[in-house]
Amino acid sequence: MEDRRVPGDGVVAGFGTVDGRPVAVYAYDATVLGGSLGETTAAKIVKVQELALRDRVPIIGINDSGGARIQEGVAALAGYSDIFFRNVRASGVVPQISVIAGPTTGGAVYSPAITDFIFIVRGVGHMFITGPEVVRVTTGEHVTFDQLGGAEVHGVRSGVAHFLPPNERDCYREVRRLLSYLPANSGEKPPYRPTTDDPERADPELQTIIPASPNLPYDMREVLIRILDNRELLEVQPFFAQNIVVGLGRLNGHVVGVVGNQPRVLAGAIDIDASVKAARFIRFCDAFNIPLLSFVDVPGYLPGTAQEYGGIIRHGAKLLYAYAEATVPKLTVITRKDYGGAYCVMASKQLGADLNLAWPTGEIAVMGPEAAVNIIYKRELAAAKDPDQRRKELVADYLERFANPYVAAERGYIDDVCEPRETRRLLVRALELCLNKRVEPPPRKHGNIPL
Repeated sequence: MEDRRVPGDGVVAGFGTVDGRPVAVYAYDATVLGGSLGETTAAKIVKVQELALRDRVPIIGINDSGGARIQEGVAALAGYSDIFFRNVRASGVVPQISVIAGPTTGGAVYSPAITDFIFIVRGVGHMFITGPEVVRVTTGEHVTFDQLGGAEVHGVRSGVAHFLPPNERDCYREVRRLLSYLPANSGEKPPYRPTTDDPERADPELQTIIPASPNLPYDMREVLIRILDNRELLEVQPFFAQNIVVGLGRLNGHVVGVVGNQPRVLAGAIDIDASVKAARFIRFCDAFNIPLLSFVDVPGYLPGTAQEYGGIIRHGAKLLYAYAEATVPKLTVITRKDYGGAYCVMASKQLGADLNLAWPTGEIAVMGPEAAVNIIYKRELAAAKDPDQRRKELVADYLERFANPYVAAERGYIDDVCEPRETRRLLVRALELCLNKRVEPPPRKHGNIPL
């Protein structure tokens, strides 16, 4: 190593602007000892992190690193710890974005994991704790780089990545687009952009977007884009936990985070992955003053032994915790089903939502009509001469009396039952009212989210 000193070591670091707004950037240089992290590399990254935190500007890390530099031993490991410590200190204070533009292994993956958003360039970026050769030696598994930690693995299966751009040019374009929705720090509001999209605009097609049969699916993305400004939605983690949709958009020029159950996948039921995906996004929005719009069509939590053994109780509670903890404006629209515990979780009035709307197609109840009738009228059905006909009658009666939004509205849990075409206008008015919302949480060091 004495004969291989490189000016600047294996990282390029500094400050610049994106759309005229300052940002901090560091990029590993794979041409210098494989982009491995040594003492000097860490010192440069730490300096940028500390300046960014002090000056309250976003941090972007471009990763192409073989991990800790073996020749430097514990000094390299200590360097990683220094970086991780500052990642955590900056969390929720300034946005942190990671780009995986090459092999990223060992300790190099943990810094991106702490950051807010991860971009993996398809076919180029890889993330794994131990490489294919180590896996082969220790477990006997034979895997390729892509099979072990490629973009599809982390964007579809593990949920580690948030965006999967096809190449580096598109990747950096998407990073810039993401930054256009984010404030520079937690002390600022997201950037406002005047829009030519009429805030009073009605969308007649929303009137017929819900199928006549409650068992037929529709695309929640269509609902979201018809309400947001200029039909623009930056979807986050589009290929992971597709039974829930999260992303960023604008409503009358103001940045909003949207969360919507997706009836096209698992009927919109909430499972472990959907809970974790939405909870993390909600906490990010709350940390950076981004109001939340929730669109609800959920039959409940996904049943089954796989979910119970996987800890759906604990993971499902993360979504509940995130909504309850959030103090930003929270606006909720129930488009169709809102059953059971999922009603409680999906930004209900009782979790501090500021406005709760429902469409006339809304069904708010403890459970679906068929299941409810089978439990409530079990003995009557068993004694009936024609159980099927009697069940149909009871289901129809249950639908008319309970599976509708009016019982909840009667109690004040729903603020208005509105025509779907009027949703944008009502949400714009509510958001304008809530923009200066102030909630003082009880004094504490921090809560204990069920990790």
